[in-house]
Amino acid sequence: MNWPRRQVLSNEERRRLVEAIEAAERLTSVEIRVVVEQRCKGDPYERAKSYFERLGMTQTAQRNGVLIYVARKSRRFAILGDEGIHRQVTCDFWHQLAAQMRAFLQKDPLVPALCNTIAHMGQVFARYFPPRPDDINELPDEASTY
Repeated sequence: MNWPRRQVLSNEERRRLVEAIEAAERLTSVEIRVVVEQRCKGDPYERAKSYFERLGMTQTAQRNGVLIYVARKSRRFAILGDEGIHRQVTCDFWHQLAAQMRAFLQKDPLVPALCNTIAHMGQVFARYFPPRPDDINELPDEASTY
């Protein structure tokens, strides 16, 4: 018998993530995307890289897309930024961002932890990539699930 698969994110969880992305992107020209799937059997960084390419994260004018990848049941994640961001921040920045997300995940359920991480990212990236007068939303503000 084929059992229906449980939805990775509910409609309400998706809505909350989209609102968090929209709020963060009002503070910065950085384009943020979230991918959530149930499990990651391999390296979450490599998995995130494949989604980064598949979702066109390199197609922003400033090359400043950021992807948060989470494997919900595997309890693994990765955060990737495009080359424009790497020109502005150090490796320590990424380690601190991952540590902040890990702290949020330890105290909150997944979606509130992601929303807190996204809000934090908006504040931090505003320093490096403030919104520009000609800024447009280059990537969809959605949470993709697989």
